[in-house]
Amino acid sequence: MAWAFAPERSQTQSQETPNTPAAADPAALQQQIDELLAQDPDSPLIASLYNSLGEAYKSQIRYAEAEVAYRNALQRRENQLGADHIDAASSLNELAVLYRAMGRYGEAEPLYERSLAILEQLLGADHPGVATSLNNLATLYNSMGRYGEAEPLYERSLAIDEQVYGKDHPEVATDLNNLAELYRAMGRYGEAEPLYERSLAIDERVYGKDHPDVATSLNNLAGLYGSMRRYGEAEPLYERSLAIREQQLGADHPDVAQSLNNLAFLYDSMGRYGEAEPLYERSLAIRAQQLGDDHPDVASSLNNLASLYDSMGRYGEAETLYERSLAIREQQLGADHPDVAASLNNLAGLYRAIERYGEAELLYLRALAIQAKTLPKNHPYNKTGYNNFKGLVQAALDAGQGDQLSDHPMTQAIVRQLSDQRGDGRGAEG
Repeated sequence: MAWAFAPERSQTQSQETPNTPAAADPAALQQQIDELLAQDPDSPLIASLYNSLGEAYKSQIRYAEAEVAYRNALQRRENQLGADHIDAASSLNELAVLYRAMGRYGEAEPLYERSLAILEQLLGADHPGVATSLNNLATLYNSMGRYGEAEPLYERSLAIDEQVYGKDHPEVATDLNNLAELYRAMGRYGEAEPLYERSLAIDERVYGKDHPDVATSLNNLAGLYGSMRRYGEAEPLYERSLAIREQQLGADHPDVAQSLNNLAFLYDSMGRYGEAEPLYERSLAIRAQQLGDDHPDVASSLNNLASLYDSMGRYGEAETLYERSLAIREQQLGADHPDVAASLNNLAGLYRAIERYGEAELLYLRALAIQAKTLPKNHPYNKTGYNNFKGLVQAALDAGQGDQLSDHPMTQAIVRQLSDQRGDGRGAEG
């Protein structure tokens, strides 16, 4: 049915490079900060500790606390080192990465741009650090659907890394993957395929055929084949990616959960629901165990399993999981995050299927409001969301249930449009 968004596939896309190591316990870091503030309040180490504290909070999806820590690090670095210091650029990048994860794209963009400008000034236009910064800004544009702006940045990042490292370096493989992901998002599958293949070949040559990075490349190429409905080619790549991850990382690793999810999604797309269900369930169990019940990846797994139940007509089970997924996203990501809009859209689609048109209308309207607030006007999700909403109004009218619809201006505008197309001059029934 064309009204629902496809389940999220959790592909590994562009990889923003953090400038601090994976963090320790937040309480221990905060204690170190407090002790240093008492002993030597001007110590430059305090800014680094705040940055690590931000990483710690971000890894636990405690985004509000991470924001405070990153802002403290940025403020101290700008005050002590100057606004154009390379460490200030690092802090700007970290804060931008956080805002992108939170769906606060408009706030992330100027931070990425400032970070890039500082690095270009200090390091030169062809430095690998500049390539990473270009990649991060391009990734933001990709998330926002601003594909035309993302493409030249990805291409420039690739050119720098090829010049610095040579054409067979892992950094180049990452650049190729990211540009391929963009082409895939744009539907330019023929251009994406050779880039994915080249990225995979580099990883196999550098790391060997059983390395986790090879599993990621296999996963992404399989995702492209799935988008192209070349399911027979996608399946063995997903299976090989899963086997590598299970062998190298262990059966309960989050990357194994991703592979299980992606293979399940492929089976789901092929109508092999009985094979998809246990894989989705296992993926969900791993994520809940390893990441916690309220992690956004758990919300994605719940959404995907709900979508499967939706397709199978198991609406009661689907509704419960969609609601849980929505609740996690609202709690962890905020009420105006694009993923919240996706959850609202999917739950609305379920309500439409079971003729609860009034409830579906409210969810679609809220999803459209979030998308209008967070995504640019030309983002493809805006068109999809509007078409879904228009389909709901038409379905309600066709079913003689126009009285379930509200007097919302957007709803009534579609009612009038549909009535004009029919030539019958009718408004909403009621």
